[in-house]
Amino acid sequence: MADTKKSKSKLQSSGGKRLPDERPAGVLLDEADIARALKRVAHEIVERNRGVANVVVIGIPRRGVPLAERIAAHLRTIESADVPTGALDVALYRDDYGTRQAAPHPSTIAFNITDKIVVLVDDVLFTGRTVRAALNALSDLGRPAQVQLAALVDRGHRELPIRADFVGKNAPTARDEEVRVLLRETDGEDAVRIKRN
Repeated sequence: MADTKKSKSKLQSSGGKRLPDERPAGVLLDEADIARALKRVAHEIVERNRGVANVVVIGIPRRGVPLAERIAAHLRTIESADVPTGALDVALYRDDYGTRQAAPHPSTIAFNITDKIVVLVDDVLFTGRTVRAALNALSDLGRPAQVQLAALVDRGHRELPIRADFVGKNAPTARDEEVRVLLRETDGEDAVRIKRN
């Protein structure tokens, strides 16, 4: 009886919507969670850099690019200022190049990164090897004043001394679990799912 009352009061207090701890099994973040996380990351970027006057946002393909564009849109709204965005292909800079089956995504950076604060954006921070490749790729394009890293999900298991400055969700995982980010722009929906292989 007490459990029934409790579940009814939870449903009423949530307005009939699913509460955060009631999301479907295997769903780490839903559409609303992702939207909130990106908005918070944008505010943290503004706070850390005291505005966006010298900030550019660059996404790492594939899903880092739409995430970068969404963060930049939030920055423009918050600061009423233009924030250049771009995409940085890191395929040729990876230490597993030649053994990895990944389609190339051309870099599209139509601005000079020298003396800029570059916010690199990736969907999932895992071993750190993709970010290392991105840092090497950036060094061929110019000399930024600073490079900051934003990740939607930090799942741990770092193999290199790399840490995100801005994180949407810290999610400790088992190494054999798969964290899959789905975005409207690439997958038709917004969600982060986790499953054991």
